[in-house]
Amino acid sequence: MRGLYLSEEAVDRILASAPPDPAPAGPGPGGAARDEAEARADEAEAAGARLPLRALARGFALTPLDVELLLIALLPDLDGRFEKLYGYLNDDVTRRRAGVGLALELAGAGPLHAAARARLAPGAPLVDGGLLLVEEEDRPFLSRSLRVPDRVTAHLLGDDTPDPRLRGLLTPPTPLPSPRADRLGDALRDGVRLVYLRERAGGSAVCLAAAALAAAGRPALGLDLAALAAGPDPEAALRALAREARLRGAGVVAGPVDVLAGAGAGAGSGAGPPGPAGLLRTLAGLPVPVLLTGRCGWDPLWAEDGPLPLTAPPLTAAERAALWRDALDGAALAPGTEPAAALAPFLLGPEQVRRAARTARRQALAEDGGPVSARHLLSGVRAQNAAGLERLARRVEPSVGWDDLVLPRDTAVQLGELALRARHRDRVLGDWRMRPGGGRGRGVMALLAGDSGTGKTMSAEVVAADLGLDLYVVDLSSVVDKYVGETEKNLERIFTEAAEVNGVLLFDEADAVFGKRSEVSDARDRYANLESAYLLQRMESFDGIAVLTTNLRANLDEAFTRRLDVVVDFPLPDAPLRRTLWDRCLGPVVPRADDLDLDFCARFELAGGSIRACAVTAAYLAAETRRPLRTADLVTAVQREYRKLGRLVLAGEFAPYPVGRQEG
Repeated sequence: MRGLYLSEEAVDRILASAPPDPAPAGPGPGGAARDEAEARADEAEAAGARLPLRALARGFALTPLDVELLLIALLPDLDGRFEKLYGYLNDDVTRRRAGVGLALELAGAGPLHAAARARLAPGAPLVDGGLLLVEEEDRPFLSRSLRVPDRVTAHLLGDDTPDPRLRGLLTPPTPLPSPRADRLGDALRDGVRLVYLRERAGGSAVCLAAAALAAAGRPALGLDLAALAAGPDPEAALRALAREARLRGAGVVAGPVDVLAGAGAGAGSGAGPPGPAGLLRTLAGLPVPVLLTGRCGWDPLWAEDGPLPLTAPPLTAAERAALWRDALDGAALAPGTEPAAALAPFLLGPEQVRRAARTARRQALAEDGGPVSARHLLSGVRAQNAAGLERLARRVEPSVGWDDLVLPRDTAVQLGELALRARHRDRVLGDWRMRPGGGRGRGVMALLAGDSGTGKTMSAEVVAADLGLDLYVVDLSSVVDKYVGETEKNLERIFTEAAEVNGVLLFDEADAVFGKRSEVSDARDRYANLESAYLLQRMESFDGIAVLTTNLRANLDEAFTRRLDVVVDFPLPDAPLRRTLWDRCLGPVVPRADDLDLDFCARFELAGGSIRACAVTAAYLAAETRRPLRTADLVTAVQREYRKLGRLVLAGEFAPYPVGRQEG
């Protein structure tokens, strides 16, 4: 014996004082003691106890010999005295674990038995399942050491802390029970192993998948594919995930697939790491139920067998209300604050609801420690908006309301209908199933048409403020491109980013992009018509709120106009409205002369934007002379606005005030 002497009597004492083996997975050698242990295990399982070793044996399809080999390799990690025993049996004090040959002999199988040796070779359940590591590959096969990974040992001892390689990758999905989840759970129990749930913004694919697994009697492990792809060793993480899921008897809910699908389809080359498609194929081939979620279409290259494809419906108003109640559980709400009603226009997924609720709670605590109000909820929801759209559009935080608008009654009513549609689309299109077919989304599209300065852009801002949303103004100069196909690509980027944002998308002077299709006389006309056709289709499938403004409604394609939900015409204001506009634009702070005649100013046919410009110009004239604002200042400002607009300045129209700068 090299470096250690252990007598036969000492070996007998170690064996006599060693704790009993964990309950085995099935019948095997061992005589009456083994039979008695099996009987006790049967009774415990019948009483509802979960025996980790038996569950592991079933989950990994282990034979009785596999269980024996696993236990032999496990003993040094359970009792240090077995290190001495194995050192004695190996005739080497430095080798304190069982080797392949020793394990086979202790299990009653000879080292020359081919079938027994195969249980420790690559492809065997113990090895491929990650339950047993055969180390020291440079040694002869029989002298290679066997080691049970720490994660497997911890699981058998009742500790289900995930493998460290999965840290930062697993997220606990929240199940949301529904009849649809129950039906999917039945399919999983019937042997379905791969499901692809496609969803739109604010969808419930993750909740549906977790609820389906729960209905099938399995816990759910949520995998963040973006974190997986960014990790140092995705392949090792997937191997750890497969073992983790099998240890727990769980299924995997992984998404979004888009982060891998958008990164390229290559599967890697040579000895390098697999590409995104390779990772998806590995994930889809795990020996546990795998439910993938995403918004893109399924590519057959992602799996050997096709998945069960389903469309995850958006959350209903009732489901979203239930999520808000759960997320705000225990939080004091301000009187009259009803999250479901206040946040109806927002398309939020379950995880976004939870994050928004946490943000609202923290903001209420940071301000005054008071209850959570609708303002806090809106702030929490806005914080969930992705930042990508701000690189393509200008974000405007609305600062105006309905009282700031001066519009004809019919126009104001139509604007109110736009807000109404956005607020109640969940109920009408979702609960009442009034959504049209043909690939139409759940979005709301409106056109605001009228002359420049009639209040179209301001009205869009008011609607956004009424809904509690931010306004994103698309810069058409960054969209329209002279090269074929580039305009569509730019718009696609905008719509893709807008899908991650709860806001109002404003296309100002939209006729520059959404113009009429024309007869084809050359290749340029052909591609322009293709561009318009693409825009029609893309707008229809948009799930958000889009507002388009135009000064020339007649320039828009009729096919596009027909697909709009709301069309609001903005006429030039009449004299009473112009009188109100002058008063509003001057505001309550500007000092006014006692004889200021706004009725006279209302005679000039100007749009609201021009009146606003005139009011500012007149204020500068008054500030220059340090006196209150006079009618003459307003008339001078109107004359300058006429010249700016290219209109004739007729002396008779401005009498009794002369044409030109008023002094004194």
